[in-house]
Amino acid sequence: MSILIVVNDPADWPLAIKGVELVAAREYLTGPEFAALRSAKVFNLCRSYRYQSTGYYVSLLASARGHKPLPDITTIQDFKSQTILKIASDNLDHIIQRSLAKIKSREFVLSIYFGHNVAKRYEALCQELFRLFQAPFLRAVFAYHEKGGRWILHSLRPIPTGEIPPEHLDFVLETARQFFRSRRKKVRPAGFRYDIALLHNPEEKEPPSNKRAMRKFMRAAEAVKLEPELITKDDYGRLAEFDALFIRETTGVNHHTYRFARRAVARNLVSVDDPESILKCTNKVFLAELLHHHRVLTPRTVIVHKTNADLLPDNLGFPCIVKQPDSSFSQGVYKVENRRELRDRIEKMLERSDLIIAQEFLPTSFDWRVGIFDRQPLFVSRYYMAGEHWQIIKRSASGVNIKYGRVETLAVDEVPPRLIDTALKAANLIGDGLYGVDIKQARGRFYIIEINDNPNIDAGYEDRVLKDDLYLTIMRVFLQRIEMRAAGRKGQ
Repeated sequence: MSILIVVNDPADWPLAIKGVELVAAREYLTGPEFAALRSAKVFNLCRSYRYQSTGYYVSLLASARGHKPLPDITTIQDFKSQTILKIASDNLDHIIQRSLAKIKSREFVLSIYFGHNVAKRYEALCQELFRLFQAPFLRAVFAYHEKGGRWILHSLRPIPTGEIPPEHLDFVLETARQFFRSRRKKVRPAGFRYDIALLHNPEEKEPPSNKRAMRKFMRAAEAVKLEPELITKDDYGRLAEFDALFIRETTGVNHHTYRFARRAVARNLVSVDDPESILKCTNKVFLAELLHHHRVLTPRTVIVHKTNADLLPDNLGFPCIVKQPDSSFSQGVYKVENRRELRDRIEKMLERSDLIIAQEFLPTSFDWRVGIFDRQPLFVSRYYMAGEHWQIIKRSASGVNIKYGRVETLAVDEVPPRLIDTALKAANLIGDGLYGVDIKQARGRFYIIEINDNPNIDAGYEDRVLKDDLYLTIMRVFLQRIEMRAAGRKGQ
């Protein structure tokens, strides 16, 4: 992949960096050799990014060509949004207050050069802002609010090269040299055209894919000529460098995984999970209403609120199941045996959410899980209940000791066709993403329990039948979707 620094006038950038090509903006915009580049990282250091300026068009055309501009158009527009700045200010509140605690004035201006400032004490704040708003040079203005006694991020904008103070120039050039040195990568093997980011949390105790599965995903990506890279939540600002995002970290709406998905889609990346799937699948109230509306068979289900809670014993009987809307990994899901337990549990749960879910209890020795991607079944597993427990996971009261039931994975053509049809009908109501559909088989029928985004794919479990082909199948879908989007750009 070519690395380009694009400036209005090459004289504005008096630094030669090995492996980086310096290009005049007009040449990049009009030169056929740059339009024909199949892949490039474009560092846009033009004097201005205002609407329809040369700098604006450098980032705009870079995106159209399938190059990876920094800043990209979305970032340039984000600078103008007070809503986005407020969200950033709120998310970074702790580090802002800590970094600016000794400032005596009511306004503070921070210049950020590739994530750094000439004063080391602002390093952490610069790094965080650079991760959120990836532009080579940034100027952040903070205002002190007397009423709240706090600093807030008032404005943020790129710094044109012409506005860099002369006394900062040596620092800027050295910072740039180090930045590009760290970004130089080994030459890609022939045929690699696209980059895929795999978002994970190395510290997560119950990740959706174990370490061996993550290695298999990486190898599968390389096998289909996608260049993979493991990223974490700290790489939020780097999304524009990739063509696809694969989230292998437990998702949530009020969580960085959802923000990653939103940003990826805004930048036209292929994203699995996509933000709509996260929104829909992580809320059991939504799923209950969706499945009921489309007449998909579920256990008897009631959406519970303060005015109908007393009716549950007559509607569902005992024992019954109550669920927090955003429960996952069997947490936030409870079996209640009598009216007192039900009343106590519901009172606590309604303090967190105005609506919760209650279902009839269907005792089974195992739950079916049908893995689906791109509207096709991938795997079918039986998750057996943990010993002497009614769920597939049994946790101690402290949550430290965890026991799992055994897992049995079968070939898709070995299970009842009606199971697959039921799973596909449910998953297709969400979209064409990667889903795990949980189903109970009772009374001779198949009941949908829930549809999960971000389903578990662990080496040694869900891959027991397809083995490495499971990972290859998933990566081939990514490649196909990336190529379709690239073809769409060229056809515009």
